[in-house]
Amino acid sequence: MRIENEIKLDYSNVLLRPKRSTLGSRKDVNLNRTYTFRNSKATYTGIPIIAANMDGVGTWDMHNVLRQDGMLTAIVKHYNIATQVENFSKHTEFAIYSMGITEDDLAKFRAVNSGSTPRWVCIDVANGYSERFIEFVARFRDEFPDKIIIAGNVVTGDVTEELILNGADIVKVGIGPGSVCTTRLQTGVGYPQLSAVIECADAAHGLGGHIIADGGCTCPGDVSKAYAGGADFVMLGGMLAGHDEGGGDVISKYFRNGEIDEHGKYILDERQFVEFYGMSSEAANEKHFGGLKSYRSSEGREITVPYRGAVSDTIQDLLGGIRSTCTYVGANRLKDLSKCATFIKCTDTHNRVYE
Repeated sequence: MRIENEIKLDYSNVLLRPKRSTLGSRKDVNLNRTYTFRNSKATYTGIPIIAANMDGVGTWDMHNVLRQDGMLTAIVKHYNIATQVENFSKHTEFAIYSMGITEDDLAKFRAVNSGSTPRWVCIDVANGYSERFIEFVARFRDEFPDKIIIAGNVVTGDVTEELILNGADIVKVGIGPGSVCTTRLQTGVGYPQLSAVIECADAAHGLGGHIIADGGCTCPGDVSKAYAGGADFVMLGGMLAGHDEGGGDVISKYFRNGEIDEHGKYILDERQFVEFYGMSSEAANEKHFGGLKSYRSSEGREITVPYRGAVSDTIQDLLGGIRSTCTYVGANRLKDLSKCATFIKCTDTHNRVYE
């Protein structure tokens, strides 16, 4: 047993220090990035935001909206082969194929790849520290040398480097920070997300690799902090949940508004919600695998989030916030944000009087 005494930071522990800026308007900020990936040698140009491969987020309808701004969608892995072939035959530039590391997962990908040409592949497990996982990434790279491989999740620089050296182009960073993830509660394992991003980005960039900050963002300011910490991409789940494009059923709930009608009865206001859950939750396991296996426990929440309509308004708000961050710190381009950033450690970040 050992204890690390260095304090690690989350997004809620810091603010970005404003600096003199030559930018005249938010519209002058360039949010597009261009990357060439270390192992596949493929390139990408777009706004580096990724919709998470979660039910209610990582859908083809979500992809059809996000791709218009050059943003990516990690398609949830539970679509059948025919649906994946149909869609990946038409859409490859901004759609990511998601898979696990079982032989069935590999056989399914081979079937999809034989009928279409997925360009991006996310090899996704909760625990990226397994030797079996790292060996699978290396094996997959040998079989599919031209694919852009995303691998994770991890939170430390050493395994970030190991995954890149074994074939990953991009490493997914985050254990337990997500809004519907309970891994930290169930296992006691995790790492404050901002520090994880900073340390893994440093490790990846030293080898010519890239990282995704996956989880923990609750507002546009958190997304900006992730980029400022060195993230090349930011993956969003809860921030994109509750929209039409997620495909979930809209649920109506009724609440007393404090007023009474002419008959002396409370007046009820209708509010609309959409179900959202973690992909290791009991709900997800029941839907996709017929229930939790006897040796597992749920590591995800099952909640309802307010129904938010079309995702386009949320995207506008998100991108506007990131542009505004850049104007405050003097970054003409998103690429410059980490160079311009100075983090201030603080005990609180905003006024909560009306929350």
